[in-house]
Amino acid sequence: MKMTIRLDKNLHKEAKELAARTGRSLTAVVEDALSETLARPSLAGDCPSVRLPTFAGKGMQPSVNLDDSAD
Repeated sequence: MKMTIRLDKNLHKEAKELAARTGRSLTAVVEDALSETLARPSLAGDCPSVRLPTFAGKGMQPSVNLDDSAD
């Protein structure tokens, strides 16, 4: 399938240089890079859940102002 993609000027230059060095087409370099990226697991999915500690208490104290973070 033929399509047009827009690349950053420097990224395009680096990809063309890599293609020339490795004897591949620019299309092959872009396809390989995209395939590798899509094969990686999602970064967000790799993070384990974190359970934050909570404490029983009397709730928010009247003297605490959450809008005032200068203190």
